[in-house]
Amino acid sequence: MPSLFNWRLKNLMVLSLFHFLLFAFSQIATPGPANMIMLSTGAKYGFRNALPFVSGVIVGKQIIIWPIGFGLMLLNKDHPYIFIFFKYISAGYILWLAWRIANMRISATTSDRPAPGFLSGLIVHPLNPKAWALITTGFTNFVDPISPVLYSTATVAFCLFGIQVVCHPIWTLFGERIAILVSGSVYERYLMLFFAALTVIFVSLAIASS
Repeated sequence: MPSLFNWRLKNLMVLSLFHFLLFAFSQIATPGPANMIMLSTGAKYGFRNALPFVSGVIVGKQIIIWPIGFGLMLLNKDHPYIFIFFKYISAGYILWLAWRIANMRISATTSDRPAPGFLSGLIVHPLNPKAWALITTGFTNFVDPISPVLYSTATVAFCLFGIQVVCHPIWTLFGERIAILVSGSVYERYLMLFFAALTVIFVSLAIASS
């Protein structure tokens, strides 16, 4: 009987992990503030030059995952204003980035300015309300509350890291390809306004759902 119970428990854990991977992929692979920023960075500076920035974005999500896994959500129960304050401060930062995107001009060659580096990418997800909403939803809906904190947090962190490593460079490369097609054309300004509008839309959706 115990062996049958353990078998069912293991299968339930695998099923929950699979569902979490599907959920995480649907969030990370689809347009959002961070992806729009990486797409624009790839368009402006080229794929290779943008890779340090992309690496910072990937690592930056880990800065959010571990504190949430080790009790930040418990703090939110007693002090919800902390999350509310951070949500709107972070939204303001992302909207400022959207304004910069709208005024940016892309080029099929590298920009005269140096591309944003690792440290610039590192703060994107900590200031991205969609990232906070994704991770909070992951812990509250896919993690067994009685499971070991270290194990659960490490599993969530590893899964999100793996999906980001695949998806974020694709968005950056896509931006570079777009730059080659529209650089110097009449469509350039409209493209950057479109990127900025997408950023505003998705950050607004993230605020509304978080």
